[in-house]
Formats: sequence, C-alpha cells, structure tokens
Amino acid sequence: MSVSNKDNDFNSVCIVLIALGLLLFRCRSKFPFYTFAQIIFMNKKLNLPVFLLLLSLVSIGLISCKSMKDKKNTAIDRADLDLSVLPQDDFYRFANGGWMEANPLPADRSRYGSFDALADRGDEQLRQLFNDLTKQDFEPGSNGRKIFDFYASGMQTDRVNAQGCQGIETYLNAIRGIKNTTDLERMITRLFYDGISPVFHLFADADSKNSDRMVAHLYQGGLGMPDRDYYINAEDRSVQLREAYKKYIITAFELIGDKAHATERMEHVLEIEHRLAEVSRSREALRDPDANYNPVTVSSWQQQIKNFSWDPYFQRLGVADPGTIIIGQPEFFMEFDRMLTDIDPEVWKSYLTWCVINSTAPYLSEPFEEARFAFYGVALQGQPEMLPRWKRVLNTTSQYLDEAVGQLYVQRYFPPEAKDRMKVLVANLKKSFSERIHQLDWMQPETKLLALEKLDAMRVKVGYPDKWRDYSGLEITSGSYIENVIAARRFDRKYMADKINRPVDKDEWHMPPQMVNAYYSPNGNEIVFPAAILQPPFFFLDADDAVNYGAIGVVIGHEMTHGFDDQGRKYDKEGNLNEWWTEKDAEQFEARTQLLVDQFNAFVVLDSLHANGKLTLGENIADQGGLNIAFHALKLAQENAKETIEGFTPEQRFFLAYAHVWGQNIRDEEIIRRTKIDEHSLGEYRVNGALPNIPGFYEAFDVKEGDRMFYREDRRASIW
Repeated sequence: MSVSNKDNDFNSVCIVLIALGLLLFRCRSKFPFYTFAQIIFMNKKLNLPVFLLLLSLVSIGLISCKSMKDKKNTAIDRADLDLSVLPQDDFYRFANGGWMEANPLPADRSRYGSFDALADRGDEQLRQLFNDLTKQDFEPGSNGRKIFDFYASGMQTDRVNAQGCQGIETYLNAIRGIKNTTDLERMITRLFYDGISPVFHLFADADSKNSDRMVAHLYQGGLGMPDRDYYINAEDRSVQLREAYKKYIITAFELIGDKAHATERMEHVLEIEHRLAEVSRSREALRDPDANYNPVTVSSWQQQIKNFSWDPYFQRLGVADPGTIIIGQPEFFMEFDRMLTDIDPEVWKSYLTWCVINSTAPYLSEPFEEARFAFYGVALQGQPEMLPRWKRVLNTTSQYLDEAVGQLYVQRYFPPEAKDRMKVLVANLKKSFSERIHQLDWMQPETKLLALEKLDAMRVKVGYPDKWRDYSGLEITSGSYIENVIAARRFDRKYMADKINRPVDKDEWHMPPQMVNAYYSPNGNEIVFPAAILQPPFFFLDADDAVNYGAIGVVIGHEMTHGFDDQGRKYDKEGNLNEWWTEKDAEQFEARTQLLVDQFNAFVVLDSLHANGKLTLGENIADQGGLNIAFHALKLAQENAKETIEGFTPEQRFFLAYAHVWGQNIRDEEIIRRTKIDEHSLGEYRVNGALPNIPGFYEAFDVKEGDRMFYREDRRASIW
C-alpha cells in the first residue's frame, strides 16, 4: 500500500505528537489526549497501518496511565522540582520551585505551602463530616448535636448580620456604668470569667519546678497589635501599621454607634496599650524560662500589687485556693498597678470596650468582621481576601469543640495502621538519638548519662487521646453565633480554672487530633503527634523509608530535640526546671548554638530586614537535631539499601522530602510579620539555613567548596 508524501508527512507528525504526548504523560503533565483522537478520526486520509500504530500508542499511554496511578507512592514528584537550579546552590528552590510555580498564592492567604495544603485537606474532611451531620443523628445535648448547632449558627449569615452587635450589648452597657477603680476591677474580672482577657493573661500550667502540680500563671498581654515593637519602633512599616490600627479602632467605635467620640476613644485605647507595650518584655526575653518564673502566694502578691483585688479575682473564676501562682513579668504588673489609679476611668472604659469588640468581631455582623480583617488580614499580612465563611466558621467550631470534633475526625479519617507505624518510627528515632548522644565529643560522661535518662523517660502520644474531654456542661443552641462563642469561652475558662492547684493530668492533650501540628512539652517531657499530621507530605503509608524519615521522621526528631534546645535543656527528665548540666557542658552548648544565631542573623529575608537568629534559636536547634537524628535513623533502617527511585538515591529522597514540607509562597507583609514575632524561621531558611550544617547533605548532593550551600567545617553548627 502506497501513500503520498503529504500523507507521509502528516502521519509522521501524528506519530511524533503521540510520542510527545506519552512522554509528557509520564511527566504527569495534563496533555490533551482528545486532540490526538481528533487528529486520528477526523483525518480521512490516514492509512490503516498508521491508524493502528497510533491506536496502539494511545493504548500504551492509557496502560501507562493506569500503571502509574497504581504505582507505589514515592512522594517525590519531579514536577515539584526546579531542575534549572543546582541543589548545591539553592536546595529550597531546587526541591520546591515547580510546586511553587504550580501553586500561586490564593487571594485568601498570606502564605501557602505544602503544610497549608494539608491543612486545607483537613478542612475539607471536616466540612464533609459536618455536612453529613443532621439533627436526627444525635440526641439533644450530645457532642454531635453541639457541633451541628454551633456550625449551623455561624453559617446563618442573615441572622448574624441582623443581630449586629446585640450579642455584646450587655458588656458595653456594663462598661458604660463604670464609675471608679472598684467598678473597673470588677469589670476586668467579669471579662476574664467570660473568656476575654484585658491587660494580662491567666492560664493554668504545670509549675516549672514542681511539674506534677498545676498552678496559675499570670503573663503580660493587653496589646491589640501582635508585639510591643509595633508600638515603639519608628521605622516606616510600624508607623504605617499604627495608622491602620487607629483606623480600625475608630471604625469599631463607629459601628457600635459612638461616631462622635470614636477618635477620642481610639486615643484612649492607644494611651493604655502604649504604656503596656513600654513595659512588655521582648519576644527574645520571653524565651528565658528562668527569668519568667517568679512564684508568689496571693497574699504576698497582693502586698506588691495593691490596687487590684486578687482574692476576689480568683474566687470569681471559681478558684477558692490558688496556692502558689507564677508571675511571668513582675515589672509589667507593677505598671498595671500604677495605671489603675493614675489613668482616668473614662480612658479605661474606652479600652475595655475595645477589648470586647476586638475579641468578638469575627462572630458579629459582617461590618465588624470586615473592619477587623482590614487590619489583621490586609494591613498586617497583605492578604487581599478573607477565607470563605464556611472555613472560618468550621475553624471556630473546631476550636471551641476541639476534642468533640476530633473524636468524629478520628473515627472517619485516621487509620489504625498509621499509629502502629508511627510507634515504630518513634522507637527508631529514639534509638538513633541515643546513639548520637553516646557519640558526642563535646559533652562530659556525667551529663551524657542524664541526657540519656531524659530521652528514655520522654513520653510519646500519637493520634488522639485515650480519654476524651467531657462537654456535657457546655450548652450550645442553634440560635446566636456570638452567644455560642461566649458560652464556649466561659466553659473553657472554667475548665482551665478547675485545674489550678491540682495534680497534673498526664493524659491530657494540648492539641486536638484534627490539628496539623506537633509539640514537645518541657514540663511533661513528652512529644505529641495529632492524627492530622500523619498524612502526606509528612507521612506516607505507602512510601519508602527515605521519604518518611525525611518528612515525619525529622518532625519526630525535631520534637525530641526540643527537649534539648536552649530552653528545653534546662528541664530535667521529670519536667522540672533544674540545672543538670555541668558548667563546662553548658558553655560548650552555648558556643555551638551561637553559630546558629550568627548564621541566621546573616540571612536577609526582605530588603534590609534580617532574620532573627536569637528569636528562632530553639526551632533552628530542633531542625538541626531532627535532621541529624532522622538521617542517622534512616541509615540504621536502610542498612545497605541503595534503591534509586525517580532518579534519586535514598539519601537524596530524604532531603527532598524534608525540603518539600517547607515549600511555600508568601507575601512580603507576612514575611515581615513572621520575622518579627514567629519563633520559627521562614520555610526557605528551614531548608537553606539548616542543610549546610548537616554532614549527610554534603555527601548526598556532592556539595563542595565554592557552592552556595557550602559552609566550612568550622562554621557548621554541630550540636545534636
């Protein structure tokens, strides 16, 4: 059978296009295969042999499609990479450049990364769970019914808008009635009882030097902006934010009908907040557990802070005998004591009114919510749009009914085998950490022994609590959203107050199962991994060890290392603040961690703004330790395994999996905000700042002197 040259050319083009399509498909590209079908079936001159060949190629492509979908999840997708960048020069961009390009920032986010994508999947899971709930499924008063009613009350936008600020009128009227200092302190106490915390914070936590006992902690607070520096600094960004904050306060007072005095009220608020900011400790100073531990009795505290009645305060909260209380920052409370008498009650009334509005605005009508977002979202974080309402209400429901929601979440979405595999990983990471402590060349034997004892005593919680919280005392209705929030806050405040001066409940969790996070508790000497984090990109049931050790393995090692970072190392195996290091070992530790401080201080995150190596030191130590511990554990688990997957060795996949966890796009405003207040480094520096200190990284990617990711050995921080 013969064909014309024109037909030959056409058929050749078709074959090339099909081959290209198959190649693109193997690269997971969304190539339009229907185009090839059109070419085949619309071209009447196509001869039979070529037609059959093209059909065969398409069939092979479809088979390849099926086989690749069935393929074991390696968690390394080459489409996520930027192969135009050398891993030795910018590993963060090499590992995440493709993902970043394919996942631009949504309008309702100030930051979006693979971490946030997992949180989004969790929200979608909860949304499906909530949507499946009906009143008929649950008895009145049951947890399921409370979840249903709480969520439904928030989603009734018309009703919320019609109510305006009615839900807080009782507070506003009571504040208007304040005439003297006695009335003022009673109102402050009333707000605390209802979960609103003006001026300072109160929380129940273990006594840092008696970790079996829960005590009351009083801590600085009272600021509407995220940090004291926003009130004090003179640089342009802080000045601009102060102006945006003023605008928000004025708008808030106008919304409650006080237009005539809105500007004056704003000035009152800033008068108080500025004085509080001036005596607030910096975030770096707040990281010193010794300096922020000041135990007193209520009677001795009353002698120092004379203008506020502390016994009635605790009794109103339901704490008959507070016992020892811990004062975080005494100088802050000394200023509060002076302010009670030398600031006019009218100024205090403006401030307390503002505290009520600002803390409840997200649950009031849309004008309140939009005014708040204009400052905290747009001005502060550069976020153009709010999250959709369903997500906002879902997050609020999950916050106030956290373990009730968590119980339903675990039943539907958490596979038991994930918990079993995590236990194996944790055991391997503990073994690895133990071996590394044994091998340390800078720590004395007596300190090593105590460090090993602390590691061995470290408790591990995975997935969800063995005992769920009881919500029977919380009343939720299908009516007012703000009233449900206030009821939940009051319930939480009582739950907290009931713990004070009682034994610590070792089984309690401080994160719900549906939260994508993990934590180390220094007082409990425990690491906790909620169910929601045990999913890709952190944890893969069907991926190889290299990926899981690089992702969730580093998270495990990270949390373990927090027990030995610049703060955690000061607590002993029982969780007590106790100096168990030799003086020489403490000096060696501080010298080595200073390398990390200097390294991160040198990073320019935006324009002339540098990272804060001192503020982020604890997290940077934990990243460095987690990487070393997990990489060593992988070596123990892999033994001589050298399987190459997607063109990468196990060691390379380990570092790629780690880097992908921190891939993100972020707005400039959010870079600035997080650099000022966040103890975690930005994602880019959790990769490019951490990996140059890890010996295994140099070998895995052949990093040599002259490469941008190369540090001389004397510049590398070698701690854990």
